[in-house]
Amino acid sequence: MKGSCYSIEVQPRIPAPLSRLTELADDLFYSWSTDVRALFYYLQPELWVETGHRPKLFLRRISQQRLDEAAEDPIFLGSYHLALTDYDNYLAQSPRADLAGLFDLSRDLVAYFSMEFGFHESVPIYSGGLGILAGDHCKAASDLGLPLVAVGLLYRQGYFNQLIDSYGNQQADYPNTDFSQLPISPARDVAGNEIIITLDETEEPISLRVWQAKVGRIRLYLLDSDVEQNSARHRTITHQLYGGDSSTRILQEMVLGIGGVRALRALGLAPTAWHINEGHGAFQVVERCREKIGGNIGFNAALEMVAKNTVFTTHTPVAAGHDIFTAELVLYHFERMIGELGIAPEHFLSLGSSTAAQGGFNMTALALRGTRFHNGVSRIHGQVSSEMESYIWPQIAPHENPIGYVTNGVHVYSVLAPEWRNLFDMEFGHEWRNQLLNTDYWERIDEIPDYRYWSIRQTLKSQLFKDVATRIRKQQERNGDNPVDIEQSLVHLNPSNTRPLVIGFARRFATYKRATLILSDLERLARLVNDPERPLVFIFAGKAHPSDHPGQELIRKIFLLSRQKEFLGKIILLEGYNMAMTRRLVSGVDVWLNTPEYPLEASGTSGQKAGLNGVINLSVLDGWWGEGFNGENGWAISPHPNRPAAERDEIEAQTALDLLEYQIIPTYFDWDGQGYSAQWVKVSKASMKSILPRYNAQRMVMDYVRGYYTKAIEEGKSFASSAGEPAVELADWKERVHEGWPRVSMRRLDDPIEQVAVGEPISIRMAVELGELDPEDVTLECQVGTAADNGELQVVDTLRMVRDGRLESGEALFSLDFTPPLPGLQYYKLRLYPYHPMLTHPYEMGCMIWQ
Repeated sequence: MKGSCYSIEVQPRIPAPLSRLTELADDLFYSWSTDVRALFYYLQPELWVETGHRPKLFLRRISQQRLDEAAEDPIFLGSYHLALTDYDNYLAQSPRADLAGLFDLSRDLVAYFSMEFGFHESVPIYSGGLGILAGDHCKAASDLGLPLVAVGLLYRQGYFNQLIDSYGNQQADYPNTDFSQLPISPARDVAGNEIIITLDETEEPISLRVWQAKVGRIRLYLLDSDVEQNSARHRTITHQLYGGDSSTRILQEMVLGIGGVRALRALGLAPTAWHINEGHGAFQVVERCREKIGGNIGFNAALEMVAKNTVFTTHTPVAAGHDIFTAELVLYHFERMIGELGIAPEHFLSLGSSTAAQGGFNMTALALRGTRFHNGVSRIHGQVSSEMESYIWPQIAPHENPIGYVTNGVHVYSVLAPEWRNLFDMEFGHEWRNQLLNTDYWERIDEIPDYRYWSIRQTLKSQLFKDVATRIRKQQERNGDNPVDIEQSLVHLNPSNTRPLVIGFARRFATYKRATLILSDLERLARLVNDPERPLVFIFAGKAHPSDHPGQELIRKIFLLSRQKEFLGKIILLEGYNMAMTRRLVSGVDVWLNTPEYPLEASGTSGQKAGLNGVINLSVLDGWWGEGFNGENGWAISPHPNRPAAERDEIEAQTALDLLEYQIIPTYFDWDGQGYSAQWVKVSKASMKSILPRYNAQRMVMDYVRGYYTKAIEEGKSFASSAGEPAVELADWKERVHEGWPRVSMRRLDDPIEQVAVGEPISIRMAVELGELDPEDVTLECQVGTAADNGELQVVDTLRMVRDGRLESGEALFSLDFTPPLPGLQYYKLRLYPYHPMLTHPYEMGCMIWQ
């Protein structure tokens, strides 16, 4: 039949008894409240799925009759009022007690900038780990009562929806998001007008609408270039997450960094600490410098003022994850800004200079130079980042440069299965919700009877089987698969039979994550998965970037293996990886597999989500697992980074298979007369009680509060007073040191003594040629210690040498008299570096010479 087909949406009127459903639908609190989401599911389960778990859209499409029935349903009303009570209590609760001693809660504010935010599958403005981490950061800030405001971009097309065809090829679909379906609204000024800000740095001004979202007790502001005032080209800047070429990407990052600052100003907000989550938002540094320039404050002083209260987190040890723009592109877009900053183009470009091999304008380099607090996202990643970015501090050993680490954590309420929450409520009362940072408290997991603990695990696996079977059947029927093969694919996914050992692997399909490592010995694997007495199932899920053809080939390889007779129903590949699927997988599988190439896993939070649900990790000792594994809470694959790639992969694959065959499978199937393995439950409990309090997002945010935010606020306030004099003084001093440092040298005046009696002091005298610098501009230290295995000095004590006047030669004299602190053979080294009391980090100048 031909002709036009018109759509019309008949929207119900929300009955008065249920009027606050719209309030719940407009707060991302629902993204971690299973009680709130359960209300919508209870009203109409099929519609909840059909509307993509979007509460606002759901309430527009549910029938009037169903709402009227619910308004008189005592069971639903009881659940509704309980959810509202929980919501109201949450909003009304006081900030975490120790925050009051660290923050001025009425004046301090943290501004958190990120290119993506992953709160829930219903708000598709994220692509993966970076966005989900940002979302968890915001959720935890809300839980804690931390004064924080988040800034990002609002995309018409977030990351793609994934389909896998009958040949194993990934198909990417980019649906357009209707903003009216999202829990957002236009931000307004005090007069009630919609806030539109302008970027006038470009040849053609860019107008940006500011949207706001409520995230419990904090606010998220999102910038949107799709406004009528813009040209067609500029309207598409925020169209697609990570879309377009470098010309689009630099505009997106200008919108985030420069536009984000202007949006906060238009809202009347005055952050006292700023956090740049990955380098995408680093242009905020430039904009904030522009704001401060004037009077006696030039660019260098402005940069000191801005950097003092700014935190930068780097998230990837993979070079491709750092945005680099050509000098020509940067100068084209920043010509006007450079003029306002009052510096030469070469000076501006130097802010983004990195290694000669990388070239161009590196956003990570800009972020590091424009901040004084820097961190990686795990202990290993902090070390890797210190080495990768050591060009910023060329004379400082990587382990001593200013990059630290805060290990990522996950938002417990977003990923902990409702069954565990209910069990904790029954066993521990509601007290557990306030004990997420108390590691000793979670030893109480051992108080849960094993049979009850096992029952929860089996319930979650049964739910997973039901969900996976539905997904596989839909996928294979769409692809026209043989009905017999479909049933064979589902043979081990019977919700009534949870005996099979299930191993899950779900993450982005980048090649360094080595999704197929466990599949490298197919003959051995086939033997393991086809043991009828010990059924074994692998479930894989994940997306490859549409431009990552090697990653897509990994997906195709797994798909083709899953269709082979010996692996049919034993290796399963799911399409449509998203946050909803993740919640099922991380709570329902038995083992979480992670096999990245060391040391390229920055953190790897999916294993944390699994672990706090009692799933046991089998992982390479990289990222968070390098510090989370304690020998009792899972299994570890030791990395071999110094071996050739093929040899390394072979060793680590065989290690994984050995652990699987000789430890994991026997332990799991060692079922006693009670119908489960007591040893398996013991390891599972160890996983939960060790991971839940140590790797949750509240702990992560409190680490930022104590180690970064409070210090940044204090430093920022010290430079915000006195009309900028401290910043001018420090900037002038730094310029003088950088100019004079190449002419600084030192020599030893005394003859080194190789032997002394116990208790006998030794004296060291050093002559230092300082050129135009003064003795007060430097520190000369003596480090004492033992020889480490790598030949480096293992420092036990650091002694500061004393300024002792000048020699006739004009050299400064430094002296030290000390008694060697250790018995027997020991070593010492002498080093000189710039010093100023207003430096945030003692080595931030990157200058150091050794005798």
